[in-house]
Amino acid sequence: MTTPASVLNLVVPGMTCGHCVAAVTEEIAKVSGVVDVAIDLETKLVVVTGNALDESSIRAAISEAGYEADQQAAS
Repeated sequence: MTTPASVLNLVVPGMTCGHCVAAVTEEIAKVSGVVDVAIDLETKLVVVTGNALDESSIRAAISEAGYEADQQAAS
């Protein structure tokens, strides 16, 4: 049986360019369970889709990329 996909929305205000997006995407993609990462640079919204996502692991990946997630955005 497959676990239903879950979605986590976070705001990362420190991102300012394509390099920022690439760095955050690369680190989040390494986290277990992550299937897709979509980032809107204009709104600083990071949408992570996956199975059994662990928010603390996603936040740690963002930190590893050199950024901080301010808050969980509304779904």
